[in-house]
Amino acid sequence: MAPTIPGFDYRRVPVADDVALNVAVAGSGSPIVLLHGFPQTHLMWRHVATDLAADHTVICPDLRGYGASDKPADTDGATYSKRTMAADIVALAHALGHDRFALAGHDRGALVAFRVGLDHPQAVTHLASLDVLPTLDMWDVMHGTTAAVGFHLYLMAQPAGLPEQLIQSSADAFFGHFLDSWTRDPQAVPAEIRAAYLAASRAAVPSIVADYRASAGIDVEHDQADRDAGNRLRMPVTVLQQDWGAVLGFDAAALWSAWAPDLQHTTVSCGHFMAEEAPADVTEAIRSLLTRC
Repeated sequence: MAPTIPGFDYRRVPVADDVALNVAVAGSGSPIVLLHGFPQTHLMWRHVATDLAADHTVICPDLRGYGASDKPADTDGATYSKRTMAADIVALAHALGHDRFALAGHDRGALVAFRVGLDHPQAVTHLASLDVLPTLDMWDVMHGTTAAVGFHLYLMAQPAGLPEQLIQSSADAFFGHFLDSWTRDPQAVPAEIRAAYLAASRAAVPSIVADYRASAGIDVEHDQADRDAGNRLRMPVTVLQQDWGAVLGFDAAALWSAWAPDLQHTTVSCGHFMAEEAPADVTEAIRSLLTRC
């Protein structure tokens, strides 16, 4: 049996035509939605979610295309756009009875959260982003030999066919590379959880690639349109980030400030999977965010 978050109820919630999300829910009080990253599932929030559920309604979905959620074929290049995935999250919250909610995302989930905040500002009370840059900025700062750290971004940006074939042929090695190399504390992702991530990713190669391919295409177009229009995140925003900005030669806080006037940006000392490596720090940051007006 696949691992679950203790104390959480599981259900499938329809959010779009022929798309339902696998969702774990617990607690009561003001709602917060937690969105996972790559190559993970909702389980990455297991420590943070159980703490927050003491006084909040905590909603942890698998994103479309990931985990046990539905994985529709990408027929038009927009099926896995962050705009489409953002609409899923708003529909999910509404289906669970919440018109407004706080939102925290890690990695890919943070890009979805960013898009929810821009497209549906009336729905988001607070927004937290863990260890990612907005898509448009990410492509702007990736250049030269330092861009080698993002080789997977370029691989999965290629037209359909070759990326899927290459990754599927060595799925455990591919996804395991990130679980191993992006983690400073190997014990943070125990064997049972690692196995669950690998199994889920093996079953989702086409949709994961489609998610990343969208970030090299339609997601850039959407971000550029918002930048040109001067659209910004209107709610309080907290960003937690590793100190990779200094290594790659850019100022992450400045990049985020351009999108979020009410920003608290913090550099943390852990690996990429900070909700698993430093859950107390992440929980404290989210709780502090929720007190801001």
